[in-house]
Amino acid sequence: MSVRMELSRVFIREMTDMQIIELSEVGGSRTFPIVIGLPEAFAIERRLKGFEIPRPQTHDLLAATIRALGGTLTSIEIHDLKGGTFYAKLLVEQAGASIEIDSRPSDAIALGVAEGVPIFVAEEVLEQASTDPTLTAEAQQAAAESIEEDFAEDAGELLEDDDDEEEPWQ
Repeated sequence: MSVRMELSRVFIREMTDMQIIELSEVGGSRTFPIVIGLPEAFAIERRLKGFEIPRPQTHDLLAATIRALGGTLTSIEIHDLKGGTFYAKLLVEQAGASIEIDSRPSDAIALGVAEGVPIFVAEEVLEQASTDPTLTAEAQQAAAESIEEDFAEDAGELLEDDDDEEEPWQ
């Protein structure tokens, strides 16, 4: 059985490789974070904010390819969690057939956000995520606070550095 989820937060920290997205249960209270790469985080954020770019990125290319081959992306499913790594699949309908395509969750979600399709998570994955100490709400909150604190520190250091430097025209 799968549970409908939605993307609830995206934490982007440009100065590190650790970006976090958070999925929340639709009509429920369960949430969990997924660590993703910076390019995927930017792709998701760009889609959420409706920013257009002049040339297609990989996720745009995949969506166009699915359409060109007569398929329709119907949903995303995160179906497994092994060793702290989530596994997902794209569910595509083509000529009356259902096709499952292996995908990283970050790529699937970036594509799913662009196409406006639902995200599902297997009940077993939700149960595992709730008992995994690295994926608990406390760990998730600590990760979010760490990102925010690091960002504030870096921003403060940049401002301090700017104050110490003389302007070149002086």
